[in-house]
Amino acid sequence: MMIARWTCEAKFGMKAEALALHREWAEQIGSQTDIDIANSRVVTGSVGAKEAIIQDEFQIANLAELDAFFDKIAGIEMHADWGKKMGDVIVSGSTYWEVFRVVD
Repeated sequence: MMIARWTCEAKFGMKAEALALHREWAEQIGSQTDIDIANSRVVTGSVGAKEAIIQDEFQIANLAELDAFFDKIAGIEMHADWGKKMGDVIVSGSTYWEVFRVVD
């Protein structure tokens, strides 16, 4: 099993709006993919991390599943519209993906 983590940084004073858009994405877009959104979670910076950091974590079986996920969301028209709204509330250039292998 692996964890795919998408990170972004909310603009000052826009964290609540960014979190609301994360929930909207999970309900309306993520639910259209093969990723089990019920096993995902959103975390934010607290102690020793930037308070503006927001991370979405998804459990995936392997990199092929993540690649299929990217292909799927690219074809969802609503995802592009959501991305434009998200661009208004996060710091430009702050987004990135990380993938971690879960050790049993």
